[in-house]
Amino acid sequence: MRKKIVVGNWKMNKTFAEGLQLVEELLASQHDAAITKIIAPPFIHLSAITERVKSENGFEVAAQNCHQASKGAFTGEVSAEMIVSTGVKNVIIGHSERRIYLGEDSTMLAQKVNLALANNLTPIFCLGESLEDRNTNLHLEKVKQQLKEGLFHLSSTDFSKLIIAYEPVWAIGTGFTATTHQAQGMHNFIRAEINKKYGKQISESTAILYGGSCNAENAKDLFSCIDVDGGLVGGASLKANDFITIVNSFS
Repeated sequence: MRKKIVVGNWKMNKTFAEGLQLVEELLASQHDAAITKIIAPPFIHLSAITERVKSENGFEVAAQNCHQASKGAFTGEVSAEMIVSTGVKNVIIGHSERRIYLGEDSTMLAQKVNLALANNLTPIFCLGESLEDRNTNLHLEKVKQQLKEGLFHLSSTDFSKLIIAYEPVWAIGTGFTATTHQAQGMHNFIRAEINKKYGKQISESTAILYGGSCNAENAKDLFSCIDVDGGLVGGASLKANDFITIVNSFS
């Protein structure tokens, strides 16, 4: 059975004190212990939050990014090795905002995936299409290309360590959300492409999360889709009640 996972991507929000307060609210809430809950705060929080949640049932921490080089003169960047040194076990790679605003391409993202895996980090690999891709019926081809260029160089063993997050770019921060039909259709397509490359066992065990304006109101419907294994949550992860409502939304 595939893991059920909800990732809270705080993006560039919360001071150090605010972040710790939010974590305390999350830990004090009534949440489904069987669901893996991954908190992805800014880098300043990683060590403290990891220490705080390490003995809590079902809570993990993720970094929001890592650099594609192991070390060097890259001011302002953070390496996979540095992330591991804080006790963190997961890292988001290829978020649409970094693809769009920072020009991260498939070559760079494949390098990041390789380094993350080499350092025993679990990549949460993001992919998805733009509104133009969707409107011109190129959305499937775009996602297929992102899979091929970013991930399909991996061995079966390494690929099986991944979490995938489907982000319809047109639904991120816009208030729009893919319908359950659209979400299920793309998740099923991704799983079918994995099956073609790595076989049924790996495709059926790979967790694929939905990441386009997933919130407390729509999570239950989205999570009812057979190929949707959870959510990559943005703004709704900044409020403890909303995030926990999403966590508790699995049918």
